[in-house]
Amino acid sequence: MKKVLSYLKGYGKETVLAPLFKMLEACFELFVPLVMAKIIDVGIYNKDMGYVLRMCLVMVLLGVIGLTCSLTAQYFSAKAATGFGTGLRSALFKHITSLSYTEIDTIGTSTLLTRMTSDINQIQTGVNLVLRLFLRSPFIVFGAMIMAFTIDVKSAMTFVVTIPALSVVVFGIMLITIPLFKKVQNRLDRVTLLTRENLSGARVIRAFNREEKEFAEFDGATDELMKVQLFVGKISAFLNPVTYVIINLATVAIIWIAGGQANKGIITQGQVVALVNYMSQILVELVKLANLIINITKSIACGKRISAVFDTEPSIVSGKNATENTLAAGNGKENTGAEATDCVTFKNVNLKYKGSGADSLTGLDFTVRHGETVGIIGGTGSGKSSLVNLIPRFYDATEGQVLVDGVDVKDYDLKDLRARVGVVPQKAVLFAGTIAENMRYGRNDATDEEIMEALDIAQAKEFVESKDGGIEFKITQGGKNLSGGQKQRLTIARAVVKKPEILILDDSASALDFATDAALRKAISTRIKESTVFIVSQRASTIMAADKIIVLDDGEVCGIGTHKELIDQCEVYKEICMSQLSEKEMGR
Repeated sequence: MKKVLSYLKGYGKETVLAPLFKMLEACFELFVPLVMAKIIDVGIYNKDMGYVLRMCLVMVLLGVIGLTCSLTAQYFSAKAATGFGTGLRSALFKHITSLSYTEIDTIGTSTLLTRMTSDINQIQTGVNLVLRLFLRSPFIVFGAMIMAFTIDVKSAMTFVVTIPALSVVVFGIMLITIPLFKKVQNRLDRVTLLTRENLSGARVIRAFNREEKEFAEFDGATDELMKVQLFVGKISAFLNPVTYVIINLATVAIIWIAGGQANKGIITQGQVVALVNYMSQILVELVKLANLIINITKSIACGKRISAVFDTEPSIVSGKNATENTLAAGNGKENTGAEATDCVTFKNVNLKYKGSGADSLTGLDFTVRHGETVGIIGGTGSGKSSLVNLIPRFYDATEGQVLVDGVDVKDYDLKDLRARVGVVPQKAVLFAGTIAENMRYGRNDATDEEIMEALDIAQAKEFVESKDGGIEFKITQGGKNLSGGQKQRLTIARAVVKKPEILILDDSASALDFATDAALRKAISTRIKESTVFIVSQRASTIMAADKIIVLDDGEVCGIGTHKELIDQCEVYKEICMSQLSEKEMGR
């Protein structure tokens, strides 16, 4: 929680002024019963209407001053709470983006969304309420008790008994409900996950007529959420009735004791009314405090969930002496000799995903030279994407080394390493904005001419020019107004604009027809000669012209060589080719 609350530091003035003005409001409120007592004991007793009217004006003045203080406090508390929420949300988003794929996979996207939205909103509300009420309510409670002692000590002893009894009830229920609110938020994570899955997979659900199943699963998740919320609500609901019972019993005791004191002439009738008013003030404030405690309890539970994300450190960070290693890698490319031409080297690399029972990649050992085009092929689940994800350090090898320009990727500065690599992922992801804005995601200073050249290489120039506005055509969120093939070509162009040293195409042409795929491969081989290209594909025709082909089978390399060499030497590759190509296409 300290990490979460640290984002209030920039609002020190507001966090002081908000409760201060609330306490000023409370002070004026505490004077009201005394004024009422004077009206009864002096004005009404002596039938002095002038005195009554003057005291009524005093009460109106106290109300106006109190309202002004309350509005001022609300302004400062809202400013502090919204600023705190903005800072916390930005910091959490920045921290999440610093996490590696491993941490994001472990925590889960749905729960991260809930923590970024619902949890932070709850904490923001809690901060607002605390600044306005956390000091005001106790101040009124104890202030009313002190004012009662100034009227009559014997009657005021009722307050001494009542307040601790109420404190036990309020804080006892709070301690019970804190862990239960965590369960509520966890159930909310589940509902968010199902909602996200159903919205993103709506077409699949309808295609397979699985609406009823999804309805049932969603209803089950929401029922679980409802049950936990009802259980917590029932416990929290005890606060108000128990509070009312204790306060009303205390009010009866006040009237009983103070009435006896008035009959004896020790206190006046107006002072009896003042004591009852003070007890009523305590009732109102404790009801507010009870609701405040419920909100604070929720906020604490949410704060702990957010703190857990902040406590999750990224497993992939820049290496020590990263700048020197990056410079050494850059100098290495300019040197002569055999090793100077090595671009990417895998040395006995194993990869095991967190929580997995077995290695996904085992014993990878190969070298790729600068300017080579490398094809990676294998069956589904053979580890093709896992292999290329090790190069830009989306994941780290559990054993062995991955070298880029002779330097272990773990020793690079992450920004420098990823600046050398252009990645086109399996899923084509585009952002809301123009085509040009999406292209400059690869390189901010790319000119329109460079963008058009990249679009031409990616076989996207023709359809972009046919759009209204050309490269200024607006893409909707997720590229919903483009076809699958168009999105893939734009993501390829975005990587090409970057002019990376290493270009990774991770099964990025699966939605393209064979003619477009062939034209794309030809353009990449003839017009991007300075880049080392990794092409991951299920199609043998896509990678058969590569300088080197790596064949994977169940996470292991079962063949490395050219198409012709592998046809003769690697059974796995031969089977793949025979299932997709004719004898003529295979070159036999």
